Amino acid sequence: MNDKPHLDEEALAELQDVMEDEFDVLIQTYLEDSRTRIQSLRDALADADSDQFSKAAHSFKGSCVNIGAPRLGELCFDAEKLGKNDQLDQAPGVMTRIEKEFEDVAWRLQHFNQ
Repeated sequence: MNDKPHLDEEALAELQDVMEDEFDVLIQTYLEDSRTRIQSLRDALADADSDQFSKAAHSFKGSCVNIGAPRLGELCFDAEKLGKNDQLDQAPGVMTRIEKEFEDVAWRLQHFNQ
């Protein structure tokens, strides 16, 4: 996983070109949505709901890949596999890494091209 960057700056630059003035709105929407998705993961974990945990991780993975956060996307994929394999006993460690990586990504996105 360490070979993946926190942000795919080339993909972000392309998004910025396409979105123009709406790029900041896109970033803020992604950040707000991601916080909701992380809470959904926490809730599914607290409920020991492997299926919901897997689905929430899968959904979050897609938004991470779309915004250009490959390392976070890979962590979400790891979480998705844990849910699919009904291995939620291993999920707290992945959740900690997801939350830490999200904070890093959020900071980087908020300071992108400043």
